[in-house]
Amino acid sequence: MAKIIGVKFKDCGKLYYFDPGDKLFEKDTGVIVETARGVEYATVCVPVREVPEEELVAPLKPVLRAATEKDAETIKRNEERRAPAMKTAAEKIAARGLDMKLVDCEFTFDGSKVIFYFTADGRVDFRELVKDLSSVFRIRIELRQIGVRDETKMLGGLGPCGRECCCSSCMPDFKKVSIKMAKNQGLSLNPSKISGLCGRLMCCLAYENDYYAEAYKKMPKVGSEVGTPDGEGNVVNVNMLKMEVKVRIEKGDGAAYKDFKLDELKFKRRGQDKGREPDEPIDEEIKKLLD
Repeated sequence: MAKIIGVKFKDCGKLYYFDPGDKLFEKDTGVIVETARGVEYATVCVPVREVPEEELVAPLKPVLRAATEKDAETIKRNEERRAPAMKTAAEKIAARGLDMKLVDCEFTFDGSKVIFYFTADGRVDFRELVKDLSSVFRIRIELRQIGVRDETKMLGGLGPCGRECCCSSCMPDFKKVSIKMAKNQGLSLNPSKISGLCGRLMCCLAYENDYYAEAYKKMPKVGSEVGTPDGEGNVVNVNMLKMEVKVRIEKGDGAAYKDFKLDELKFKRRGQDKGREPDEPIDEEIKKLLD
């Protein structure tokens, strides 16, 4: 068994394991650790505990020390430098006429480097911009191009549901999302209905996909013929939460609509006698939502 603590560098960031040595660190306390980016400040999310050696993918780096009030002041000072740095960088970008959108910036804990994050439609030659920024800040400059999903994660905002975006509040990693997930859940393939602030498919489509994928296989297709206790009819709608099917049954000159439990119906299961169902063509507007 290996002794570890779990730390995060950002509120909604990934969890990383470090070796606490013989020290005890309480939850929500600050620690100083060494990373590939250098010395960094992190917050303890998982107090000291033991885990099996096989769960660790690489040798653990040790925690250098507990954070002090001086370290907290350093973090605060670096945060205060962020707004002026963003303003200066935006002015330099405008002066160079570069086709890029500045999203955010951060100073490393020791203040030896500042990282600027930006989005752009294609590759941007920012070599001259780096020289301009270096002459102003007199420290190492790094420009990092990110995607629109990363931009939303950094900036945050309210999603169509009215809650804070999952990616910036409770989701450390992006989940793989596909159009098929929306189809499985019977959602309208209207881009405005299934896209988030980033303009890509909403991450929450993946939350209950396992259930809907299984339920979808059991349900008859809308428009297909089914046998019911009241006779033959056509499927009008399916409710995968209640596992019910609304069927239209012809009766003389009129028709009746009735809900049936799935086990009351007789129909060909999806894929029977046909092999794999062919994929439906995807609208051009929907394609734009895919990464």
